[in-house]
Amino acid sequence: MVMTMVEKILSAHSGSNILKPGEITDIDIDIRVARDFGGANVVKNIREHKLNIENTEKTLFTFDCNPTGSDQKYAVNQHLCRQFAREKEIRVFDINAGIGTHILIDEGFVGPGATAVSTDSHANILGAVGAFGQGMGDMDIAAAWHKGKIWFKVPPSVKINLRGKMPENISAKDVILNLLGIFGANSLLGYSVEMYGDPVDNMSLDQRMTISSMATEMGAIIILFPPSQEVINYCRQRSGRNSQPLYADKDASYEKTFEIDISGFLPLVSRPGKPHDTVSVLSVAGQKIDSAFIGSCTNGRMEDMLKAAAILKEKRVAPGVVLKIVPATDEIWKTCLEQGVLDIFKKSGALVSNAGCAGCAAGQVGQNGPGEVTISTGNRNFPGKQGKGSVFLASPEVVAASAVAGHITTPDMIPSVPTLFEQKVTTAVTDNHAKKRIKAKPDEIEGRIWLVQKDNIDTDMIFHNRYLAITDTKEMGQYTFDNLKGFEDFSGKAKSGDIVVTGKNFGSGSSRQQAVDCFISLGIQAIVAESFGAIYERNAINAALPVICCKSLNELELQDEDNIKINLRTGIMINLRNDKKTDTEPFSDVQLEIYMNGGLLA
Repeated sequence: MVMTMVEKILSAHSGSNILKPGEITDIDIDIRVARDFGGANVVKNIREHKLNIENTEKTLFTFDCNPTGSDQKYAVNQHLCRQFAREKEIRVFDINAGIGTHILIDEGFVGPGATAVSTDSHANILGAVGAFGQGMGDMDIAAAWHKGKIWFKVPPSVKINLRGKMPENISAKDVILNLLGIFGANSLLGYSVEMYGDPVDNMSLDQRMTISSMATEMGAIIILFPPSQEVINYCRQRSGRNSQPLYADKDASYEKTFEIDISGFLPLVSRPGKPHDTVSVLSVAGQKIDSAFIGSCTNGRMEDMLKAAAILKEKRVAPGVVLKIVPATDEIWKTCLEQGVLDIFKKSGALVSNAGCAGCAAGQVGQNGPGEVTISTGNRNFPGKQGKGSVFLASPEVVAASAVAGHITTPDMIPSVPTLFEQKVTTAVTDNHAKKRIKAKPDEIEGRIWLVQKDNIDTDMIFHNRYLAITDTKEMGQYTFDNLKGFEDFSGKAKSGDIVVTGKNFGSGSSRQQAVDCFISLGIQAIVAESFGAIYERNAINAALPVICCKSLNELELQDEDNIKINLRTGIMINLRNDKKTDTEPFSDVQLEIYMNGGLLA
């Protein structure tokens, strides 16, 4: 039986010789990681359910979201994790180490063919070395720590063949932004993507990590690169192990195959609010900026630092512009110091912080204020993700050039005199009220609907990252949708028993469990959507919150505040106002079992 890369990796970790798309099986997890914001909830779950740790050698904490402990709630959670780690003899990569997914590769924990899970939704960056990485919520991670394995549905596979010669002015970030422009945020939802072609073969590890790190923004489960000899050698040298890569069979079956000519790719930026809303840099050239950020798991590698330094050398950041630079790991930070790169950054007027996620995860630096315009190398620019301002996404070269120019531009168009500007400030006010969680678990539910006719509602819109330090579910409901335009007052109007009905790719983005638990806090009975973000769907299933896929909502002629009835076993959904029916995806045996048990860890 021929298999794709993801099928081979999952089969090798399941005890099964052959796995097919759609099959649900337990997967052995080689490395299980909790970060600083998710770690406290993982510890809470372990303690509350009196679970043991299956293998402490395969269990890690990585503190990368707020690696200065500058936020009091983060500091409390980090210390809680440290205490637990001392008690259980679990290794901690503390606030000086850097981004956890990068550490997994650079410290030799993960190599080709391995499996790993983390509370980081960008754990699929490990696809850069031909490994299977997944971001998961705190229940999944607690279960993985306890059992050493976790259930998973084998995803269907897609092959992307890149051909042609990569233009000289194109970076890896431009490659993934061009792909985002082609595929959008949900056309590859739930797929495992494999990358092939001459341009792929010639990509460095750093370039592969940039592209793989944005699989989540495409809705994909993972972007897998067949390991090159360079990558294999790097992983073997770092791990001291002779790990063997797993490649797809030549005749492997793919649900879709795409042939894409890379020679026509352009330098792009993502406009604020949507990573997939990509346009040519030239189309927004001249847009004034207040700040710039170089770093994140997408562009914090040594190659990124060198590209930025080449542009900033003997130049100054424009007056009034704040340029923040954060290497991905402490090793990269030290290399920058040894090679004089930090000196170039400081002489240019940039602020350089210790290694970590920085602005992407509400971390130590990189946040912006109301009305502030930022150009960033991060992977996300959802409203509120990097602060209260607006964020353009671009390559390190474009960000560095724009910081010098004072406006968005390319390296070959930096003016001799930078652009100056006046900063604008706006404020936002929210008013939310907490509700109580409901506990009933019927197999047929009925309730009033909230019709939220939007696609790609991400977890920052559902439950903003500024509330991530909250671990008490009862406190979460008041913040539900307070970052979703038009629904800021949702928590004050929602009633226990209501059902949310929405569009495609609901819950895209981060792995945060709170984006599920806030609905439970309000007593919301279920979420009905055309499709769900993969991590969000898992989190909801594990928390016993019914998430129901329905691709034919138009048949019901729904109106706001209609009452609907859904049979979770048969999948039949009825609009009680007009008796119109449609089919939804009935619960799988696994989903029904977890739901009836009251949750994965119940």
